[in-house]
Amino acid sequence: MNELPDRFDSEDALEEFMTRPSPQLIDELETIDGDIMILGVAGKMGMTLARLAKRAAPGKRIIGVARFSNPKARGQLEAVDVETVVCDLLDRDQIAGLEECRNVLFLAGRKFGAASDQPLTWAMNAHVPALVAECFASSRIVAFSTACVYALSEISSGGSVEGYALTPPGEYANSCIGRERMFEYFSAQNETPGRLMRLSYAIDMRYGVLHDIANAVFDGQPVPLSMSHVNVIWQGDANSYALQLLAQATTPTTPINISGPEIADVREIAQAFGRQFDRPPQFTGNPQSKAWLVNTKAQQRLFGRPSVPLERLIEWTADWIANRRGSLGKPTHFEVRDGTY
Repeated sequence: MNELPDRFDSEDALEEFMTRPSPQLIDELETIDGDIMILGVAGKMGMTLARLAKRAAPGKRIIGVARFSNPKARGQLEAVDVETVVCDLLDRDQIAGLEECRNVLFLAGRKFGAASDQPLTWAMNAHVPALVAECFASSRIVAFSTACVYALSEISSGGSVEGYALTPPGEYANSCIGRERMFEYFSAQNETPGRLMRLSYAIDMRYGVLHDIANAVFDGQPVPLSMSHVNVIWQGDANSYALQLLAQATTPTTPINISGPEIADVREIAQAFGRQFDRPPQFTGNPQSKAWLVNTKAQQRLFGRPSVPLERLIEWTADWIANRRGSLGKPTHFEVRDGTY
């Protein structure tokens, strides 16, 4: 396991460590044939995922596909030998024009702003997966999903397991069920191996639940308690597991929860940041008995415990926020309970 640093002094240092592959990842990628294509690569996780893949498997082509509305992102990927292809995934012909690739990671989707244009949300989260699943029937497909496909679960339950019924609130979450169902349908029809990665809150010092809570405490703003508990995982671990799932693909595709093993108390997290910043946190809202939580026992059987524990994530985030380093400016809205984003 990589030795954990005490802090990150810059975004370059953060990304260098986040994209440093583990021996386990290197070994797993050696077992799979073919190159790797990442659809929706220009998002907050895709950029570091692509870089990690190239560092872990330098002999493979890593192909990043996106609209690249921000040209800077394309240049950053090409600078680390990731090939880039411009493609609008809502366009069937453009998807059909992509080259075949043995391994596909699907990261595209729509969450924030979902309520303002629900047809577009369903198109991105259910129609696009159907197009991709048809066009890449001969590939392995690891598709990013979300813990929001579950109903809220009792905190004392230990979180939802993969076999639970999917009965969440809100159109966004139900459109994500649509995404999963499309990959499941075409996987069964075409014998396409894959996995559905139900991710709960990847953490980057510039983004995530811990970033949101730390910012609130540091700025003297109230921390919402309506979603009183969360799961979080270091983004480097989440990316590593996504790539390793290519070697763990099943036919037909099957879901797996990906997050940290802790059911973390939001109040306790805020109090930990308060001690780091030497200022007491403020709170708003009343804790509820249910939250969006996942059980990660299946993940741990495959990969062991994540390399970065919650305590270190809190320390890193506190140092990052206290020194006012970079932010992606994208709040998670983790406190939302009705699924309206």
